Amino acid sequence: MKLASTLKQATYPFGILRQRNFGLLWTSMALAGTGMQMESLALGWLVLIRTDDPFLVGLIASARMALNFLALFSGAIADRMPRQRLLAAVMFGMSLLGLGMLTLLLTGRLETWHLFALVLAGGMIRLFQMPSAQALVADILPEDRLSTGAALTTMGMNLNTIVGPLIGGFLFQAAGPKGVYVVIASLYLFAGIFALSIQAIQTTSKSREESVLRSMLDGLKYVKGQQVLWSVLVLAVILNFTGWPLHTSLMPVFARDVLGRDSAGLGMLMAAFGIGSLIGSTGLASVRNLQHAGKLLILSVFVWHGLMFIFAASHSFYMSMGILLFIGAAFSSSQVSMLTVILRTTMPEFRGRIMGLRQLAIYSFTFGSMNSGFIASNWSASLAANFNGAVGIGLTAILALLSPKLRRA
Repeated sequence: MKLASTLKQATYPFGILRQRNFGLLWTSMALAGTGMQMESLALGWLVLIRTDDPFLVGLIASARMALNFLALFSGAIADRMPRQRLLAAVMFGMSLLGLGMLTLLLTGRLETWHLFALVLAGGMIRLFQMPSAQALVADILPEDRLSTGAALTTMGMNLNTIVGPLIGGFLFQAAGPKGVYVVIASLYLFAGIFALSIQAIQTTSKSREESVLRSMLDGLKYVKGQQVLWSVLVLAVILNFTGWPLHTSLMPVFARDVLGRDSAGLGMLMAAFGIGSLIGSTGLASVRNLQHAGKLLILSVFVWHGLMFIFAASHSFYMSMGILLFIGAAFSSSQVSMLTVILRTTMPEFRGRIMGLRQLAIYSFTFGSMNSGFIASNWSASLAANFNGAVGIGLTAILALLSPKLRRA
């Protein structure tokens, strides 16, 4: 009996994957996330070897988020139509863009401006991914399983950061960007098929009877009256400006210029970050009903940014991989706790719009990535990481003092 109980507890968090709709959603997001990570690596490496300009590497990463100022609109749309169909449309659209990129590569007509144009188009399509996908988590699961659902969703994204860069890095080295984009287009296609298979879910939103503008304004008014929600969204702005550039736009520069590695080495660095993220999210997934998520969120941010100073000082490839394991764990802890707080706090009819605002917060990554690329291009990648670490810790400390309800959430 004791052994059976222990085994049941060990497999507990993965039991909800047997719930049909959640399993389909998780699989769809895992496939799409792997494609996105492969695309991120391929784009960064393509720009770096074509232009030899770290600033343009940062610019291509920021271009992916350039249209995120429209995220509240996409969130309002996600509250007005079947979210599973909207998610499927996103996946099929991204698959078509992958085929477009593959066509340019096969015909030898690819130019640098094509990369930016395709990235902007992909950013427009992906605007609808987060509001539909993450709102679906709360639509599908009961409230007492939301923290587990959030952790497993984050765990899936973390698996992507391991598998995607490893496959992308070695495939780029072996078959070039053409081989990478064949896989990317296929992954998005299958992700769309799984999303389309999710059974229809009814929501209670009144927004379908309102204008989109009225729906957006109601969402902003709702957030204004919720200290926990607006403080989490402000923290998301900070994290995307200071934290995310390290493992995205700065990583190709660290790999080549600081650690002397090629695309395969870049994939290994990003995979180390992903493994750490997976460990962190898997651990949190085993917690049946996560308590004190607000405190955990703040602590995770401090650890994440503090470790950036140590990473910036390293010139050893394997030491850098080890540091990235811990950075990844702190990163995933912050993402799980942030999503848990948002899903628990938000009323069902506002989930699409709140997740749209959460995606809008990612817009700060555009400026953070450009700023990091500028510092790396004119001084060094290490200085950029140190700057981001210091700013992130300082701003998070101020927010924690101003938001007592977040500390108690």
